[in-house]
Amino acid sequence: MTKVVVNGNLESAMKKFKVKVAKSGVPAELRKRKHYEKPGVRRREAKKEMIRNARKHHKD
Repeated sequence: MTKVVVNGNLESAMKKFKVKVAKSGVPAELRKRKHYEKPGVRRREAKKEMIRNARKHHKD
C-alpha cells in the first residue's frame, strides 16, 4: 500500500496516484486483455509496430 501525504491537497495526491498506477502498467494490461487476440494477429501487430518504430528512429 502506498501512502501519499495529502496536507489538504487532493489534486496533487490524485496526480501522484495516477502516475504511479500508469507506471505500474495496469491500465495497459487491462486494455490488452479486454478482448482475446489470436497469436498470429498479435505477432503481426508487433511486427507492424517494430517497422513503425524503425522508420521513426531511422535517420537517413
